[in-house]
Amino acid sequence: MTNAHPHTHHHGAQHDHHQHDHQHDHHQQDDAGQAEILDLDAEVLGEHIASITAWLPLKTSPRHIVDLGSGTGAGTFALLDRFPEAHVTAVDASPGHLQRLWKKACAQDADDRVRTVQADLDAADWPDLGTPDLVWASASMHHLADPDRALRAIHDMLAPGGLLAVVELADFPRFLPENAPEDRPGLEERCHAATAHLHAEHMPHRGADWGPMLIAAGFALEGKRTITVDIEGSRNEAIGRYALSGLQRIRGAAAHALPAADLAALDRLLDTESPHSILRRDDLSVRTERTVWAARLS
Repeated sequence: MTNAHPHTHHHGAQHDHHQHDHQHDHHQQDDAGQAEILDLDAEVLGEHIASITAWLPLKTSPRHIVDLGSGTGAGTFALLDRFPEAHVTAVDASPGHLQRLWKKACAQDADDRVRTVQADLDAADWPDLGTPDLVWASASMHHLADPDRALRAIHDMLAPGGLLAVVELADFPRFLPENAPEDRPGLEERCHAATAHLHAEHMPHRGADWGPMLIAAGFALEGKRTITVDIEGSRNEAIGRYALSGLQRIRGAAAHALPAADLAALDRLLDTESPHSILRRDDLSVRTERTVWAARLS
C-alpha cells in the first residue's frame, strides 16, 4: 500500500478541477476517510509489514527505494526503519495522502530521507523516479487499469540486480466472529459478498497471482511468501477503530445490495453511541492473509 488497502482507491485518476464544488468536497472527505483507514492499517498491521521487509531477498542493502502507491506511508516508514541508509521516494495519486506522509516524515526527523511525488500510475508517462535498488508496491498494483504496463515501466526503471516487491492482501480483513452479531449471524460475510461483484468489475486484478505477470514483464521470481494475519482485539485498542472505519466503507459499497434487516444490524454496529457498537465488543480480531512476491531483473 505502505499499505494501502483493498478498499482504498488511492490510484484513481486525478480529479478534474472543473467538477462542481460539492463533488470536490466529497472527494476531500473520501480522501480523509481513506487516509484514516490507511493510518489504522499501518498501526494494526505494522509488525506484519516489518516481517515482510525483513524477509526480502536482497543482495545488498538498498540505498534508493521507490514506494509505488504509498498511501499515507505505512510502507515508506517500515522501509526507512529497516534500511537506515536508504532514501525513499513515495509516489501516490492523492496529494492529501502525500501531505500526511510528509508531515509524519518531518515529525520523525526523516524529511531528509523522503521525497514525495504525486503521480497517476495509469497515466501514459510516469515522472522520473530515478534508478531505485528496490521498488515496493503494496496494495497498489491491483488498482491499476494496466498493471502489465506498470510492471514493464518498473523493469525499465530498476537498477541492475534491483528487486521489486509486490505485496497484496488476500481480502479485506474480517473482524467479527462468524456467529456475530447475535441478531444477524454471518452479517460480515454477507456484506463482503455484496461488495464482491463491484470489486470484480472495478478491480479485476484484485486477488491475482502476480507471479506469471512478473515473469511476463521480464522479471525472475525470487520468492513468494504468504503471511497469515490473526491479531486478537485485546492486543491493540486500534482494532475497534479499524473495524469501525472498515465497515463504514463497506456499508457505502454494499448498502444497495443488503436486505433491510442486515442493513439495520450493520447500522447498530456502526452507531458509536449504541450499546451494540462495534467499539464496545470484546471479541474482535483482525483476520486476513498478506502475500509478497519478490522479483529481480532477469
